[in-house]
Amino acid sequence: MTTPATTPATGNTPAAPGAAHRLRNGELRRMVAEQLAHDPTATLTPGTIANNLGGKSSGAVGNALATLEMRGEAERVGTNPVTYRATDKTADAAKAATVNPRTTAAAPAPLSPAPAPAPPGVVKDPVRRPNGQMYHPRKLSGLSDVTALRRLRDANVSALMYGPPGTGKTSVVEAAFDDLVTIQGDSDTVTDDFVGSYAQTPDGRYEFAYGPLVTAMRDGRALFIDDATLIPPTVLAVVYPAMDGRRQILIKSHKNEVVDAAPGFYVVAGHNPGVHGAVLTDALSSRFAAQIHVSTDYDLAAQLKIDPKAVRAAKNLALRQEKGEIGWAPQLRELIAFNRIAAVLGTTAAAGNLVGIAPEEDRDVVAEVVRNVFGANVAPLSLGSQF
Repeated sequence: MTTPATTPATGNTPAAPGAAHRLRNGELRRMVAEQLAHDPTATLTPGTIANNLGGKSSGAVGNALATLEMRGEAERVGTNPVTYRATDKTADAAKAATVNPRTTAAAPAPLSPAPAPAPPGVVKDPVRRPNGQMYHPRKLSGLSDVTALRRLRDANVSALMYGPPGTGKTSVVEAAFDDLVTIQGDSDTVTDDFVGSYAQTPDGRYEFAYGPLVTAMRDGRALFIDDATLIPPTVLAVVYPAMDGRRQILIKSHKNEVVDAAPGFYVVAGHNPGVHGAVLTDALSSRFAAQIHVSTDYDLAAQLKIDPKAVRAAKNLALRQEKGEIGWAPQLRELIAFNRIAAVLGTTAAAGNLVGIAPEEDRDVVAEVVRNVFGANVAPLSLGSQF
């Protein structure tokens, strides 16, 4: 594989990874086509092109390459790793897409060496998640959590996000990485859920369909293993060779195929310590050098206009949980549900529901705290007699 020694002008100042700047529609595709057209004989991976463009997301570059290939404006020439080469239509594609008129010069700038990617800036403003909701970054070691995760990825330091369900572990990971591939773990997860398996085609043949681990490795994307500690350790072990110095896996079920990780591949996982069946093994813990506790964001609860009494009760119960007096306390998810229930059934009913959803072993303490805040008549929701 050959890599061009110079990077053609893109018409845009390269953005630092994670920067808020967004290219106009089609601009990244034009930039990618320009990279291929610069040396039509070169074969480039999505990761190489992403680096040449000043640290663009390799996942986004991969999507642009797939579109170019579909249009005949690029040719895929390798699969392990995935590589692309220019076609006779690539040069036109490099000119045809939308160009940002505010930053494009009248004449192309002379070729120059690709600048080193700038260090990621500190992300403080809300970040839009894939579901459209806005994530409000929180402080972590003098940075924002979004910035910290992105820098850990740059340093290839895998992170384990741990804390009770409903505290926002998935939210921060989705906000940090816009090229995320997610595996939802549980006790029934098998190796095929990671690497793939054979699937029947409409004409009756069987073809191997690669799984999310392979996709993330080949495209240099971030892989999020949610509820990783619910997955059987023997299954989760399939990821370990991709995380260590080998950065490759062997797919035994598919002709012992070897898959290498492209630059940018990164693994982050979620762990709910209090969930039944969640086991953080030594093998798993040792692979995640950065382990970050995620607790409820009470500042966000206030911004969401959660009833202050509910927040006060939740904080009290969280303190008791930290002391080991109870094992459960309502998190942001339950506080949001409190507001929704209160809007429909009233505050007393919503407070009673907090008592009702508490684990049986903690219910007496939860009831005491909730009643001290909302009144002695609070009780779990229960059907009564007929009207």
